[in-house]
Amino acid sequence: MKNTPELRNWLDNLKLEHPVVIAGPCSAETEEQVLGIAHQLKDTDVNYFRAGIWKPRTRPGNFEGVGAIGLNWLKRAKEETGLKIATEVANKNHVELALEADVDMLWIGARSTVSPFIVQEIADALKGTDKIVLLKNPVNPDLSLWLGGIERLYKSDIKNLGVIHRGFSTYEKTKYRNIPEWQIAIELQNRFPDLPLICDPSHITGKRDMIYDVSQTALDLNFDGLMVETHTDPDNAWSDAAQQVTPDSLVQIMKDLKIRKETDPESEYNMKLDNLRAQIDFIDNSMIDLLGRRMKVSDNIGALKKSRNVAVLQTKRWNEILGKMILEGEQHGLSEEFVLRIFKAIHQESINHQEKILNK
Repeated sequence: MKNTPELRNWLDNLKLEHPVVIAGPCSAETEEQVLGIAHQLKDTDVNYFRAGIWKPRTRPGNFEGVGAIGLNWLKRAKEETGLKIATEVANKNHVELALEADVDMLWIGARSTVSPFIVQEIADALKGTDKIVLLKNPVNPDLSLWLGGIERLYKSDIKNLGVIHRGFSTYEKTKYRNIPEWQIAIELQNRFPDLPLICDPSHITGKRDMIYDVSQTALDLNFDGLMVETHTDPDNAWSDAAQQVTPDSLVQIMKDLKIRKETDPESEYNMKLDNLRAQIDFIDNSMIDLLGRRMKVSDNIGALKKSRNVAVLQTKRWNEILGKMILEGEQHGLSEEFVLRIFKAIHQESINHQEKILNK
């Protein structure tokens, strides 16, 4: 997939002065609801009107979508507003029905991306289509699985491609519904700079009051667009109520996020520099988070050693770690001196934590 600038054709042909915007309800609930939201999004920055027709839920018994009848509602919304339409597909049957309904954009959800069998089935059903096909990241933070899905679609002669970053599941509780793990999206962007990258702040945050901040972060990292779940009555939405915004709120968010691209060299330099610095900021924050988690493990080790009256310093173990990290560092272009300084500091902090536990 190297040197594939044609992947951006569908995006470049829109000739937008702002990021591409995909918006609409998490789920199509009724024809009245779909049409009402679509009309409120008409004549805004929204380029594609989205609505979930089939809704894969984590547990059975929850609302799982209205099914194929919702495609007729989307078609009517397109006819009445002129907005292009988008929906999620999870199998061959979904693809066939969506193509019959002339859906302009299809995306493959995170639960589907985890299965190469499902992605291949969808790729085969879409073979040679000129529709836009977007692939959400898998539920788990696995870049190779994400890239593998894109490669399967590309090999099926689907050239209007893109990816959606919707965050990754984690067992630990955080302020996010799905942790961003921005470095994974950045790595994908670095490998395939021509592949349009869309952020889904709704699923990352799970909270409407965080949508703006995550959207701004995505744009700071040079994302090409946003997918924002939008509902006229979000509190009473049939699915994912907490993360949907009203059309008016979306309009205000997009107004605040406007980007005016400058063509002079100095502005281009500043834009690139800001992008690189934003990447460093996120990596630094990730490092601090990992170090904090490491020290929590050290606390647990200290408690275990205290229960067995074992000494804090284990010289053999420490030397093994240091030797391994020096070799790992060399593979990443890091000098031995730098690795030694970093890990000696980490080791000392770990000792301090364990000594506090033992001396209580």
